[in-house]
Amino acid sequence: MSQPIRLISVRHRIVGLLAAFSLVAYVLRMNISIAAKFMMPELGLTQIQMGQVFSAFMLGYAIFQVPWGVWGDRAGPRVMLTVATLSWAVTTALTGFLPGFLIPAGVSAFLCLLALRFLLGIGQAAAYPLAARAVANWMPSTERAFGYSLIIAAAAAGSAFTGPLVAWCMVTLGWRTSFYLSATLALAAAGVWHWYATDHPDTHSGISPEELSFIKAGKSVIAQERPSASWLPLLRNRNISLICISYFLDSYVLFMFIFWFYLYLVEERKFSVLGGGLFSSMPYILALAVVPAGGYLSDHLCKTLGKRLGRRVVAMGGFTVSAAALFLGVQAADAYLAIAALSVSVAFLMATEGPFWSSAIDVAGPQAGASGGIMNMAGNLGGVVSTALVPILVKDFGWIIALGSGSVLAVIAGLIWLLIRVDQPQTSTAEEAQVSEAVR
Repeated sequence: MSQPIRLISVRHRIVGLLAAFSLVAYVLRMNISIAAKFMMPELGLTQIQMGQVFSAFMLGYAIFQVPWGVWGDRAGPRVMLTVATLSWAVTTALTGFLPGFLIPAGVSAFLCLLALRFLLGIGQAAAYPLAARAVANWMPSTERAFGYSLIIAAAAAGSAFTGPLVAWCMVTLGWRTSFYLSATLALAAAGVWHWYATDHPDTHSGISPEELSFIKAGKSVIAQERPSASWLPLLRNRNISLICISYFLDSYVLFMFIFWFYLYLVEERKFSVLGGGLFSSMPYILALAVVPAGGYLSDHLCKTLGKRLGRRVVAMGGFTVSAAALFLGVQAADAYLAIAALSVSVAFLMATEGPFWSSAIDVAGPQAGASGGIMNMAGNLGGVVSTALVPILVKDFGWIIALGSGSVLAVIAGLIWLLIRVDQPQTSTAEEAQVSEAVR
């Protein structure tokens, strides 16, 4: 069946809204790292306490990945993502309003921030598992990698541009106002999503019959069914386990850059504070182009080579380029060559996100949200290990070993894809036949 002629179809608008959620989520999770400079002296907090506030977000975020995915599979992404985003708005606004204003500075403000950031982490855990559920519902199999890559590219945009924008807002309007404005973005995203989106294409009033037929033709019968009562069989699925192991290693490497790239540029490469901040955004700016290209290529290869090779080639290719560029970057004598190589490494590492998420969706079938939650939880655990281990490696062995070891992990993550069979869904052939018979 040919693709609908519309340049921007309803399914693409749905993906655009999901990308907006991804961007807003990064603004809300990163704003406090910029605001911390102003918050600490006013609220009487130490750097150690602020670090614990940051960790509270990560704890809530990691724990609730799977629950949100399961809830999204059962209740649908429209309502659940609306509820989650409203919680982002409330907790972010209260972060600007409560500590030091209604709650005294010092220990009370510290405990308040711990609770608020933990709650924000719980709410934001919904973003990517529910996006996986929505992509599974709205996109045919051969468009899922590109669709999800746009969501990841929006996160890269958030990583690149949130810092300067929030810093300007704080200097101009104050750190509390920066939280209020961020909360307004979340409210707007929730409102537009709830107004426009539906859980399934066939319940959307604006979709054409041609587009609806195209979407359904690109999905297996079992993928269109409601999830079973239990998601626990996903934990025993070989392909999902392999995807999670690879994603754990992928996120370990990525979190090295998220948390330590700026410090590496300042300490090891001797850039100024301003220069380090500028160049630390370069990997994510490059990723804005590379990530969607990787998703599009993966979908195209799925059409020509089949789903297994279509996902595998791009994932392994991205890891190979990333590992080589990372090894070159940490060894380079010239600081600017190092920045260029490391930016390429991050961009191609993030280019594997489309294959990862589309594969988790394809393998899980009707439990795409739960599968995405399991995978993203594994990735965040990789980030936790990376965040804790990198400074130890820097202290004992130096930056070259601390960052360069990521090359080895990227290679291993790529090799695991030789064992992943995306063309083997979670539901067995016998079960699929039973569902097909029931539908008929």
